[in-house]
Amino acid sequence: MWYLCAFYHRLLDYRKPEVESLAHLFGAHHLNGDVSSSHLQWKLPLYHHPDSPFHFVNLPSEHVARNIAKRSILVKGMYELWGEGGSYEELRDSVLSNLDDRKLTYLESGTTFKITVDSFGKAISLKEQKELIQGFSYIPFKGQVKLKNPDHNFWLIVVDNNNDGANNGLPPIVQKRMFFGREVGAADRSLIPTYQLKNRTYLGPTAMDAEMAFLMANQALATPGKLIYDPFVGTGSILVAAAHFGAMTMGADIDIRVVRDGRGPDCNVWSNFKQYGLPMPVALLRADNNLPPWRPGLKEVFDAIICDPPYGVRAGGRKSGGRKLLKGTVAPYVVPDDKRIGHIPSTGAYCLVECVHDLLHLAARMLVMGGRLVFFYPVLREDDSSENHFPEHPCFKLICSSEQILSSRYSRVLLTMVKTGPYTEEIAEAARIKHIEFKENHLKWLEDGNLHSAVFSPDAPLTEAGIKDPKPKYRGKYV
Repeated sequence: MWYLCAFYHRLLDYRKPEVESLAHLFGAHHLNGDVSSSHLQWKLPLYHHPDSPFHFVNLPSEHVARNIAKRSILVKGMYELWGEGGSYEELRDSVLSNLDDRKLTYLESGTTFKITVDSFGKAISLKEQKELIQGFSYIPFKGQVKLKNPDHNFWLIVVDNNNDGANNGLPPIVQKRMFFGREVGAADRSLIPTYQLKNRTYLGPTAMDAEMAFLMANQALATPGKLIYDPFVGTGSILVAAAHFGAMTMGADIDIRVVRDGRGPDCNVWSNFKQYGLPMPVALLRADNNLPPWRPGLKEVFDAIICDPPYGVRAGGRKSGGRKLLKGTVAPYVVPDDKRIGHIPSTGAYCLVECVHDLLHLAARMLVMGGRLVFFYPVLREDDSSENHFPEHPCFKLICSSEQILSSRYSRVLLTMVKTGPYTEEIAEAARIKHIEFKENHLKWLEDGNLHSAVFSPDAPLTEAGIKDPKPKYRGKYV
């Protein structure tokens, strides 16, 4: 059945992938009889821009649609469409022609209802809203109006962003469009202010924003009974989001001071979980992604791996071994027993090229079949349009990539991969060869530190008159 999906107008690249992941989580593909496909059917409303917050999506049941809307971060609401049109007269004809016996059950006596007017691109005064609601007298409502917690909530959504070229930063609409329908499910955005970073007990310089952390948890299909691992746990922001959805969590970090000490007994990673009443992590390890601590032969432990690898903008990656040890100037050594207490192991630089290779190797070995690897990957935005090349591995299939533009030159892409093949030594060797090829062809700028210089270099594009270009009329994925 087709539903009208209304998104919040932000993080445009993340909207459809989140819905498709949640549809998979709630069994939509099994109910549709198409287990092999991970994509839903989408349609754009008439006259709408591709970045419009309104899309039609085909879902197998109202139950699935309600669950998606309830858990999603970017879905504002799911609606059963009763009618649409370019004018109120056209909307009226559409609603009346679609009224059938099933819809009439929502209008019977003994039920309560409410009509809400919403708009996109143009404000509607309270007086106008009241007049519009009274204009639905042609619908045979027999129940009583109840403004708080009604049985059925109906919505009139007016989309009108044809502002004669006005620069309001919203996707343009060629023609005014109106939708009327019954609310099937609505989002709970209270999660965002509850978990916002400014109220977090323990923070670090690379703590993940709460909204993005929840999106990553949704992409990883975090649910009770699943074990989720973050090899760059830091202050635990991503694992906090996964734990909110009931998943068991486990993390590791190369800096023992972060995972063991924090800023004291009441300000550490554990206190972040305690602050929200969440289950504590199964374990927090001092571990190196370059030298993982897992015993030989251990495989397929985690249901998902979610992380934000260090790529050298706010913090650089580190791996075990000091500079002299890594260069071979000094031989490996053993820390004496009397100096082990309080010892901080030496570390050296760890470039993203090597980090991503190690991450894919870890995920191929430690994820269960069908498990997901969700991680951020940096991209330089040259001329606002460049062909992106993402890391590959024989064990994984890339199912979606969602770009978040951070500046005119630099963005990060959230990659979601699914494990589709078993890990073997032959696969590991094939992955190593593919990594070398990828490194030679596409990743030299990362290795040379060009990403950092591109992000922080001061120049800005100028017009012929010598002033900065104004912002485009429609900002697209900058929102």
